[in-house]
Amino acid sequence: MTIEEEIFQKTKIDFAQIEKYGFQKVNDLYQYSTNIMNDTFKITIQIDLNGKVKGEIYDLSFQEEYLNFRRDDGGSFIGKVREEFERILNDIKNKCFMKEPFLFEQSNRIARSIQEKYGDEPQFEWDKFPGYATFRNPDNHKWYAIIMNIDKSKLNKKESGEVEIIDMKLDPNEIQKLLKQNGFYPAYHMNKKNWITILLNNTVSDSIIIDLLDKSYSYTVRKENENVKR
Repeated sequence: MTIEEEIFQKTKIDFAQIEKYGFQKVNDLYQYSTNIMNDTFKITIQIDLNGKVKGEIYDLSFQEEYLNFRRDDGGSFIGKVREEFERILNDIKNKCFMKEPFLFEQSNRIARSIQEKYGDEPQFEWDKFPGYATFRNPDNHKWYAIIMNIDKSKLNKKESGEVEIIDMKLDPNEIQKLLKQNGFYPAYHMNKKNWITILLNNTVSDSIIIDLLDKSYSYTVRKENENVKR
């Protein structure tokens, strides 16, 4: 993970704010530059239309790009340059970006849809797994979904890299049909007969996920006859 990816994870850009900050739009990029350390270096930050941030540092004395600041094993001088770079990135994040609960855009879209439809916010319940969040029916605290960040190798041993998934409860017969489609996997960390995992990387559309969530949510709704005393 790059310095930029680490700092800007779980954030969403506010394009109106970056122009106020001083970014200039050049073609399909927003660009901002400033000098640091008594004009020894120039930092240039670029943000694309998807909100991805990339920074570069130029050594003004030698008129060339300075790459050493990305080394983890650098000395105190390199550490100072890196510190200044991180300070500027954090200032941009604090003034031009909004916090998001999850790493990836589809995860955040689904979370917003859940909040709009059911009024439920993600509950981050485990210190050991800070990226795991449950969604519960507030009437009985039953789960109907959980979003998790995992390595993709846990779903497919031939692939790797951090991904986010959503687990939900469905009819076993429907689960078997869905598992034949791209983006669906046997439930990770849940009962595989009654739960299914969906990859949140836009392989499965938001509308399909929301339709399936309705079914999962229905399992948490108390039926009227359950309240009838026998």
